[in-house]
Amino acid sequence: MRKEPVILKNITYVGFDVHKASISVAVLLPERSSPLEWTDPNTAQVVRRLGGKLKRLAPGEIQTCYEAGPCGYVLQRQLRELDIPCDVVAPSLIPRKPGERIKTDRRDARKLVELLRAGLLTTVRPPTSAEEAVRDLCRCREDVREDLLRARHRLGKFLLRRGLTWEGRSWSVLHLRWIRSLQLEAEADRVILASYLLTVEQEIEKLKSLDAELEKAAQGELFREPVAWLRCFRGVDTVTALTFVAEIHDIRRFHSARALMAYLGLVPSESSSGEKEKRGAITRAGNAHARRVLVEAAWQYRHLPKCGAQLKKRRKGQPPPVIALADKAQRRLFKRYRTMFHVQRKPHNKVVVAIARELAGFLWAALTQLKTAA
Repeated sequence: MRKEPVILKNITYVGFDVHKASISVAVLLPERSSPLEWTDPNTAQVVRRLGGKLKRLAPGEIQTCYEAGPCGYVLQRQLRELDIPCDVVAPSLIPRKPGERIKTDRRDARKLVELLRAGLLTTVRPPTSAEEAVRDLCRCREDVREDLLRARHRLGKFLLRRGLTWEGRSWSVLHLRWIRSLQLEAEADRVILASYLLTVEQEIEKLKSLDAELEKAAQGELFREPVAWLRCFRGVDTVTALTFVAEIHDIRRFHSARALMAYLGLVPSESSSGEKEKRGAITRAGNAHARRVLVEAAWQYRHLPKCGAQLKKRRKGQPPPVIALADKAQRRLFKRYRTMFHVQRKPHNKVVVAIARELAGFLWAALTQLKTAA
């Protein structure tokens, strides 16, 4: 027999299925097994009225939730201003029945409120408005970097089709000067070259502008200390450090380094049953932006441990414990790389991902230990 859920008295549970134009609402009142359901337009004025309606319906405490999605954290902040607590739920961790084949907004809201009452939902910690702004600034820079890469590919392949190749370092000052000096015969080719070159130059200027804004954000009160601590690590400069801190936005929510590694999707997937144990590629779950910058930084640890001029400059005035931890990371990760690649003969990319996983643990230790000491 199916057990009836334990219903706590004087707590009203609310589930929202949020979309750009509408909000589907499901409300489970105390001592009631079936939810009240309706749909409202998704506007600030309607949300204020919705908050008043929930307070009138609920005899006591209210708990609400909705899935994290493209609408961001606007609804959560609106409800918080109305003194209504609201949790944002991780969509990938919502339990799903294998036999479910019908999905509607109404069903999603009802499912959320039932799982909320049963305590089966995993919540995420929403960033503040300031944290979200810097996080989106980092993502904007990443988009511009990808646009620049595409623009360079288009220009380079166009020149290759015309038999024009550059023997030196690609996209250096000399390379761009050579491209500007090209004189093509056909009028159409000159128009194409000018268009592609203009796009590349515009993306370069946009990237420089965003880098300056990121440097400014890294000096703000919210990010100054953690970014400075992470810059003590090899391969971690301002952009990498700020991206990592902005994407994680609260390192204390991870009780261990392994929890952070799992959140970043850097742990192996597993499908084991009985005596059979099978592990596969990394899960790639969680935050892809933070994972990408960590993997990029991990490539630096294939070189012998050293402290160059730029790294010494970044470490100047920083706490000795974080510098000692960064030196320990250099020694351990280089040794780990050498063992996996040269002795165990692991593929290069797999080794770098393993280094990135351990680097995440060192960054977690630096941030948590220093925050605790502070």
